[in-house]
Amino acid sequence: MDDTDLRDLHAFAAVARLRSFRRAALEQRVSVSSLSQRMRDLEEHLGVRLLNRTTRSVAPTEAGEQLLRRLEPALGEVAGALSDLRERQGRPAGRLRINAPAPAADLVLAPMVTPFLRRFPEVELEITVDMALIDIVARGYDAGVRYEEHLAQDMIAVSLGSPQRYVLCAAPSVLERFGVPQQPEDLLGKPTISVVYASGAHPPWEFERDGRVVRVQPGGPFHAGHVGVQVRAALDGLGFLLTFDGYVADHLASGRLVAVLEDWSQGFPGPFLYYPSRRQPPAALRAFLDFLKDWRRQAAP
Repeated sequence: MDDTDLRDLHAFAAVARLRSFRRAALEQRVSVSSLSQRMRDLEEHLGVRLLNRTTRSVAPTEAGEQLLRRLEPALGEVAGALSDLRERQGRPAGRLRINAPAPAADLVLAPMVTPFLRRFPEVELEITVDMALIDIVARGYDAGVRYEEHLAQDMIAVSLGSPQRYVLCAAPSVLERFGVPQQPEDLLGKPTISVVYASGAHPPWEFERDGRVVRVQPGGPFHAGHVGVQVRAALDGLGFLLTFDGYVADHLASGRLVAVLEDWSQGFPGPFLYYPSRRQPPAALRAFLDFLKDWRRQAAP
């Protein structure tokens, strides 16, 4: 009878799936050197090379790919069986990994974290903030969060909350120097603070009123990938900022920032939690879905 350690198989699946010893070590909560040694021991025990390693990358061999394809469903079944057992005992447990873009994580998920974990103290919640459109299944996440236009058709999607809205705002000093724009086109030639993605993309600002859509390319002088830096620049009077209203609500209320072109800022559906439809969700995810129903019911007007 094969005496291969199940923990080693879990570790191999993590390395092969993530194609990184460093990221797999973080997920497995072990050191990189320890994980690397365990993989060498596993290969020696099985008598076959499972991973091709270079100084810069790691990837499964053909044998490793075959093992991974059969191993991942089996490991998922084991995890699901253990979660179901705990759930039958009245205590959902296990790790819940969610991938979400920053606005959804900051403004929608963050307020839920403490109430959820207090209700289900044996669940371990991990939220990764990521603006890229990734394959959550391939990356080992239980669920992801995206806005409606980016949802895959083969996923189950559940609304996380009420509609959201962008707001264009600026410090009073900016409005005194450059005037209050009356149309989106008035922003051309004026100082702006905008987002830049890791890919280097600078998306245009989009405004809508009465069915008319206007796109304006912000010209700078400042672009940043972190909203906290953007808001600070706006408060310092560097230029106009278009962002989610939740990030600047307190500053608008205090008068440190002023909203403009409000009739051009239309609301849009809030983010959705999505997860694979091909199998029953694990116990920790089912617990979060139950929590979400109560959360939305309490938030309803």
